[in-house]
Formats: sequence, C-alpha cells, structure tokens
Amino acid sequence: MQNQKTEVTNSMKSRILWVDDEIDMLKSNIMFLKQKGYDVSEATNGEDAIHFIQDQNFDLVFMDEMMPGMGGLQTIHEIKAIEPSLPVVMVTKNETESLMEDAIGKKISDYLIKPVNPNQLLLVCKKILESKRLKGDQVSKEYIQEFNRISMAITDAHDWKDWVDIHIKMTNWEMELDLHPRLGLKQTIRDQRKEFNVEFSKFVEKNYRNWVNSEIDKPILSNEVIEKFVFPEIEDNKSVFFFVVDCMRLDQWLLMEKYLNNYFRISKQYYFSLIPTATPYSRNAIFAGLYPSELEKHYPELWKKNDDIENSKNNFEKDFLAKLIKRQKIRLRNELRYTKIMDSGFSRGIENKIISMANSHLNAVVINFVDMIAHSRSDSAILKEIAPDESAYRSLTASWFEHSSFFGMLRKLASRQDVKIIITTDHGSIRCLHGVKALGDRESSPNLRYKYGRNVKADERNAMFVRNPTDYRLPLRDGIVNYIIAKEDFYFVYPTEYHKYLNQYNDTFQHGGISTEEMILPIITMESKLV
Repeated sequence: MQNQKTEVTNSMKSRILWVDDEIDMLKSNIMFLKQKGYDVSEATNGEDAIHFIQDQNFDLVFMDEMMPGMGGLQTIHEIKAIEPSLPVVMVTKNETESLMEDAIGKKISDYLIKPVNPNQLLLVCKKILESKRLKGDQVSKEYIQEFNRISMAITDAHDWKDWVDIHIKMTNWEMELDLHPRLGLKQTIRDQRKEFNVEFSKFVEKNYRNWVNSEIDKPILSNEVIEKFVFPEIEDNKSVFFFVVDCMRLDQWLLMEKYLNNYFRISKQYYFSLIPTATPYSRNAIFAGLYPSELEKHYPELWKKNDDIENSKNNFEKDFLAKLIKRQKIRLRNELRYTKIMDSGFSRGIENKIISMANSHLNAVVINFVDMIAHSRSDSAILKEIAPDESAYRSLTASWFEHSSFFGMLRKLASRQDVKIIITTDHGSIRCLHGVKALGDRESSPNLRYKYGRNVKADERNAMFVRNPTDYRLPLRDGIVNYIIAKEDFYFVYPTEYHKYLNQYNDTFQHGGISTEEMILPIITMESKLV
C-alpha cells in the first residue's frame, strides 16, 4: 500500500523536485532557487524521483531527459500516472524537434535547454508556480480601479448606449473574476451589478414609453431585429441562418463565442428586448416585426384571457415571419425554412443534415436548451447544487455548448463560404433573490416577473406599473387590465401560501422583468474564416 504523503510544514514555500543524474553540477542553480524562497529536493534517477512523488507533495518537477536506467520521458510518464496535474519541466541538451514533440505528448509544462541560466529557471518557476497569484494581484488592482470608473459611469449614464457599454464592461469583469475566485471580489461585483440594475430600472421606467412610440433616440427593439439585421444579409444573396437561442444572456454568449473564434469572423451589436421580457411578447415580436399590441390586433387568438402557457404562445412564428417577409417585399430564392429544436434527439438529426439546409435561402432556427437549463435549475435540487450562483451557471452553459449539437451545427456551417450566420436571443434571465407580495383577483396571471389583470398591484419600489397598456404597445386582453413588471432581481408572490412560494422560487433564474441581464441582448453576425 502506498505510504500516505507527508504534508509540507511551510505551506508558503513552493516545493520543487529536481531530477538529474549529474545533480552535483547543478548545485549553483539549486542554491539560487533556495535563495529565492523555493524548497528544492534532489533525485539522481527516475526510480528515486517516483518514490519522492509517492511519499511527498511537490509543486513542480525539473526532469533531466538523459539518465541511466529509467530515462526522463519514461519517468514523466510514471509521474503523470501518480500525479496527473503535477507540472513537469524537461531539461535537456537535445534540441531535436522529435524529442520536443515526444515531451509535449507526455504533457510537460515547459522545456529548457542546457546549460540553464538562473534567470530562465526563475522565469519558469514564476510562470508555473506564481502566475495565478501574480495575475490575480494584477486583476484585483485593475478591478478596484475599474470599480470606481464603472460607479461613476452608472451615475453619469443618460443615453441607452451608455447602459450597453456599462453592461458589457461589467459582464467581462464578472467573467474575469470567475477565473480568480480566491480574490474575494465576487460579492463586490454582485453588489455593483445590483446598484447598476437599480439605476437601469429607473432609466427604463422613465424612457420605455417614449421608445415604443418614437423613432428618435431609442435602441433597436425586438420587433426591429429581423428588419435591421437579417433582411440586409438576405439581399447579399448568401444562405442565411438566423438562430434564436431562447433565454440567452450576454455572459452565456461570450462563453460560447470562445469556442467559435477559431471557426468564424464574429461581430456583435446590441438591442433591447421589449417588456415583459418573455416569449409571448419578445420572441413573437421578433418573428412578426410587430409590437405585442399589434399582434393582439392581427392575431387575437394569441391573447385569450388567462392563457399564459408560453409554449402555446409561440406556435405561429413561421407564419409571423412569412407575413413579415411579404410585407417587406423580401424575395427569397426558395421557401422559408423554420425549425424549432426542443429535444436532443431532434437536435442531433438537424446537426446531421445542417449542410443540406444551406440550400435554403433563409433558415430560422429556434434553440430552446438554454431556457431549459434555466427552468430545470429552478426545479432540480441537483442542478442548484451544480450551479449555485451566476459563475457556476455560466460554467454549466459552457459545458452544455461544448458538447451540444448546436456547436456541431455551427462547426459544420463553418465549412461553407456561402453561408452567413446571425445569432441572437429573445430575452435573458436574472437570478431572483428577493420576493415581493403582489395583489390581484383570481383571474390575474401567474407569472413570476410580470403580471397582468384587473388592478394588479405591488410595491412601486419593486415594480414598474403599466396602467394604460396602449401607451406601452401591450395587449389589452379584451378588458381593462394593467401590468406590473418586476425590477432588478425581485419576483412576485401572491398572498395565498405566500411563504411556500416565496421559498420555492427564491434563487431561481427567471425572466419577464426589467434588468440588464434580461433586456440588453447581443446580435451576432458570423462568417467562416476556414474557407
């Protein structure tokens, strides 16, 4: 049985094992490393090195390539079988390419050519042993400076473009700090994001009515997405794939983008979701090119009283898009193709035939998996354990995308020079941490982030009131109704069994309300860089 490893008494010193059959000739280098604060042990052959690794904890190994008996490459193989994550630096006189390739295949961390000078050693040690700390120190310093700049920008923001810029900066910082959890800055940026959403909600409440009733000084809204971003690409005569990823936040897209940079030239623009930030309103508006009130006028069956099951509200997307194409007098080479993907088996089938779909002039594809992740997390204790916060939620999204058929589709489309890809979403989501009591009659809607009905109410500090839906281009629903739309990270709970539902929906990702994560959305345009 393998001996239990002895713990290092001084946890502040990094421990190095140097393996070389001519170790006596390296004493000056070893002494130099000790003077720099490293704890260095010595071995003169591979067998002894393996015994050291089995018995003690080390942070780094310097390995001679040419040794009697067990050579350097074989010793590295044995070490990796014991400690796969232990960094090993090959030290050799041999500069042949084949040896370098063999060493890299053994998963070495670096490569040094003899004679090694002290500065080279120190650089390698710092890069491998201290880079995370050094990067963390720099990141911490830069974020503290940026924190002050962002706080000032929030105070000074007046134009919708200012809010987009701040949202992008904050999202990038949230993702950067994910890489350095030991800095202890997660709560700091969460608090700053909350402050940001407080001010953003005030901004939306003040300006939204003007946006939907004017063409001046306003962001692009959901109902303008296809006209502004998809139709111009159709005129370019390429085959266009328009992907709508349901419930995708900017941070989730940025993680997906990292996997795609080797395949595509990528550009991004931004638009604002209509409110409520929910499928019946924002996604139908995308495909129809109409405000929700216009949808109610032309398609009254969509807005039957108390019929708020979202899957029943997006059954007309192909029809909406076909009518929009006709209204705008867009000429397609062949029939519009629309696909909605809601399960993995069907998704794999689409991946397998995605190249043949490029024969269609316009493909509209709805991807539901990100939305399913959000809703599944709300219902599953295991997923909540796996993704307890925004950082882990981002990681869960990245893991899904890396192995998804959606990524497979995009990789295959990268082989086509005659394809243009546009990717966006209908709304994002926010982690809801604060419940607020809502009042309404029996026929008021059940949604967590928005409600409509006769005289629905909530604390005005936590909700935006829409007393006259016509002013906000919202459906009247065959009666006198008003809407309340949750701000920031609040969610609505009716008084009946209040505490039960307060606890049930606390710390879940929801959408329908007003927050930067739900409203400020990317529109991505991609062309292959492989052909």
